[in-house]
Amino acid sequence: MAGNRGGKGRTEMRLLFTTWAWPSHLYALVTQAWACRAAGHEVLVASQPALAAEIGRCGLPAAVVGHDVDAVAMVRRYVIGAPRRDAGGGGGPRAAEMFLAHAESMTGSLVELAAGFRPDVVVYEPTALAGPLAAAVQGVPAVRHLYGTDLLARAAHVLPGLLAPLAERYGLDAVDPFGALTLDPTPPSLRPAAAPPALPVRYVPCNGGGRPVTLPKPAGPRVCVTWGHTMAKLSARRFLLPDVVRALHPLGVELVAAVSAAQAPLLGRLPEGVRVVVDAPLHGLLDACDLVVAHGGAGTVLTALHHGVPLLLVPQLPDHAGHAGAVAGVGAGRLLPAADATPERLREECRRLLADGAMTACARRLQEEMHHQPPPSARVGDLLSAARRPA
Repeated sequence: MAGNRGGKGRTEMRLLFTTWAWPSHLYALVTQAWACRAAGHEVLVASQPALAAEIGRCGLPAAVVGHDVDAVAMVRRYVIGAPRRDAGGGGGPRAAEMFLAHAESMTGSLVELAAGFRPDVVVYEPTALAGPLAAAVQGVPAVRHLYGTDLLARAAHVLPGLLAPLAERYGLDAVDPFGALTLDPTPPSLRPAAAPPALPVRYVPCNGGGRPVTLPKPAGPRVCVTWGHTMAKLSARRFLLPDVVRALHPLGVELVAAVSAAQAPLLGRLPEGVRVVVDAPLHGLLDACDLVVAHGGAGTVLTALHHGVPLLLVPQLPDHAGHAGAVAGVGAGRLLPAADATPERLREECRRLLADGAMTACARRLQEEMHHQPPPSARVGDLLSAARRPA
C-alpha cells in the first residue's frame, strides 16, 4: 500500500519503471514517469547498462540492473529466418526468445533493487517481463504501459509458460505477464479486438533528447521520410530511407529526411533540395508535413497520428508489420510490403495518399481520438488506486 512518506496528511507513492535497453521503449514510459514526479511521487527507472545514459538525458533517476543483451544480433537472427531455440512451446511471437533473454538478464537485479527501493507499483513496458516478476516477488501490483498497438495480446497463451521457470526460481506459482492494469496510449480504433482491457491514456510524444527543429509551413506538399533506429543497426541494406528518398524525388514534393547521426553516413548522395535533419525529435517536424513514409515503428506511427498525418509504411519486422497493418486497416495510411517497394510503387502510393482526402481525414479522426484521451497526469490517481489494492 502506498505509504505516508511526505509529511502529515500527504500520501506519496514510490514507482519503479522498467524497460530493457531499447530507447523507443523507454520513451513510451517517460511522460507517465514525469507525470508521477510532477504529482510529488518518487520515481526510479531501471534498465540494463546500455540505457542508463539515455534515461539520464530524459531527466529521470536511473538504476542499472542486469547485463546488456545483444538484442540487435537476436533481432537480426529472427529477421533473416535463422533457426532459433523454441521459447515457450511454440506458437508464440518469434521475438519471445529475446524477451526471455532480457528477463533472465534483469530479473535478479531488479528483484534486489525492488527490495531496497520498496515500490508501491512497478510500471513496465509489455516486453520487459522482468517487471511483473519483480512486482510479484515484492508483493505489489504490476502495471503494463503499452508503447503501441497491443501486439502481445495474441501471445497470451504463451507468455505465462515462458515465465514459469523464472517464477519458480522465486517461489512463485505463476506470474501474469499482463499485470494488474494496462495503460494504452493508442487511439481506440487501433486497439485489437482480442486485447485485454486497458485504461486509455493520451499519447504525449517523446522522441529523444535531440535539439528540436521546427519547419516553416511549406508552399506545397511536404513528405517526411524516416526509418527509426532499428533497421540501420541490423543492416545497411535494410535501411531503405536513401532509396525511398531518391524514388520520391521525381514527384516534385518537398522531402525531409529525418535521420540519426549514426545513419547520416549511410545516406550517400541525395538529390538536390532534400532537407536532411539529424537527431531532431520527430514531434517537432511533423506538424507541417502532409505525409510520413516510414518503417512502421510504434513511436513513428503514434507521433504521426498525434499530428493527424497519414502514413505510407514499408515494414520489415513483425511488430512493424503489426503496427502498419493496424494503420492500413482503419484507413489512415497504406502498407507496402518491402518486396513490392519499387521506385514506381513508392511514387504511386505517395501520389495516392497525397491526393486521398479520405485517408487524411481518417488520420485526423485518430488524432481527435488521441487528444480526447486522459493525459498521463490523470492516470496518476489510477496508479495510486492500484497501489492500494492487493497485488
